[in-house]
Amino acid sequence: MGKKPKIMAVAGTLMLAAAVGLPRVLALSDTLQGLLYGLAVGLLLVAALRSRMPDDCATGTPALRRRYLREFMPPMLGYVVALFLSLWLLKQIESAWLRGIVALLPLPPIALAMRAIVRYIRDADELQRRIELEAVSIATALVSLLYLAGGFLQFARVIEIGAGIAMLWLFPLVCFTYGVAKVAVTRRYW
Repeated sequence: MGKKPKIMAVAGTLMLAAAVGLPRVLALSDTLQGLLYGLAVGLLLVAALRSRMPDDCATGTPALRRRYLREFMPPMLGYVVALFLSLWLLKQIESAWLRGIVALLPLPPIALAMRAIVRYIRDADELQRRIELEAVSIATALVSLLYLAGGFLQFARVIEIGAGIAMLWLFPLVCFTYGVAKVAVTRRYW
C-alpha cells in the first residue's frame, strides 16, 4: 500500500472511531453523526480502491492532475456547502417554487465538478482515455442493470423503494461503481 492510501485509511479509521465514540461523550446531531460515518466509510473505500491500483499507474501528467484538482476540489467543497444550506433552507421555506430553486442549489457545483472530469479525460493520453471510457461504460451498464432490476422488483411489489431515494443514490452509486471498475480496468492494462 502506498503512502496516500495509508493516510486515507488512517484518517477514515480515526473518523469512524470519532463517529462511534463522540456520541458517548458529546450530544451530536444525527446529521453530524451521519456525516462522520459517511466521510469515514468514504475514506476507507477510497483507500481500499487506491491500494489496489498498480504502483506504476500514472493517471495523467503532474500538470494535468494539478489542473484537475484545482478545477474539481472547489466545486466539491461548494457542493457540500450548498447541500447543507439547501437542507437547512428547505426547513424554513413554504413556497413551492422557492423550495424547488433551493432544492437545486447543489446542482451547479456538481456540474462544475463534472466539467473538470470531462476536461481531465479529454486532455489525458490515449491509454488513460481508454481506461476511463471502459470504466464509465462498465459502471453505467452495471448501475443501469441494477436500477432496472429494482424497477422490476418494485413493479412486482417484492421491494418498496421511494423514487426520491432511488434518484438521490443513483449518481453516488455510479461514481462508486466507476471507481471499482477503474481499478479493475487499470490493473488489466498495467
